[in-house]
Amino acid sequence: MRVLVTRAEPEAARTAAALAARGAEAIIAPLFTAEPVAAEVSSDGLAGLLVTSPRTPRFLPSSLVAALRDRPAYAVGDRTAAALRQAGFSDVRSAAGDVADLAEHVAAEAGPGATFLHAGGEDRAGDLAAALARHGVTVRTATLYRMVAVPVWPAAARDALLKGAIDAVLHYSPRAAATYAALAMAEEATTAAARAPLQACLSEAVAEALNPLSPPRVILAARPDEAALLAALFDAAGLPGGSPAR
Repeated sequence: MRVLVTRAEPEAARTAAALAARGAEAIIAPLFTAEPVAAEVSSDGLAGLLVTSPRTPRFLPSSLVAALRDRPAYAVGDRTAAALRQAGFSDVRSAAGDVADLAEHVAAEAGPGATFLHAGGEDRAGDLAAALARHGVTVRTATLYRMVAVPVWPAAARDALLKGAIDAVLHYSPRAAATYAALAMAEEATTAAARAPLQACLSEAVAEALNPLSPPRVILAARPDEAALLAALFDAAGLPGGSPAR
């Protein structure tokens, strides 16, 4: 099975590896690129750093890394923690979960009165500042980058679609699904080709973003995570690598 992966790096490479482990071929064609956002960020009064994406560390100003490298750097998960260590932070602590897990982890260790910097992209999942405010922890936010949609099809996606070389497409967010549909409908040659593959969506909201394209085959993950999305895809395709037998 040939699967179109439209995620940006580094997520795309991880998805491709997960597909390869199941015997599928990934065709990587990101529909978004990360662009830096100019920001003046002070380290004054900070107890440490909060990071919720493995992409963030490469956008951190060198002066901020130097100032905070020995203070606690809390990561939402292990991949983000690894990126922080690679960036030079020495005291990295992973919540190994989601934003809610990260908030609980920080609150348990830092206690009321602490102030942290949450650095990241323009679009973020969850409200970390509100979650920690309930515990008396203050969060400053800094936007260091934004994800910008590509104006035209990446060559790899367009060529593969027109050749009928795509069996399925993975969609992880409403914005990404809407971008896929918009690109397809903007070019008549690719409209039918982009509609034809199986569209595997992380949630109902993601699937709804494909409605303008009216794809005939849409499936949903049982849970909003990649393991469930891939399981749904392989189940729908009738291939090994789907949900375990019960």
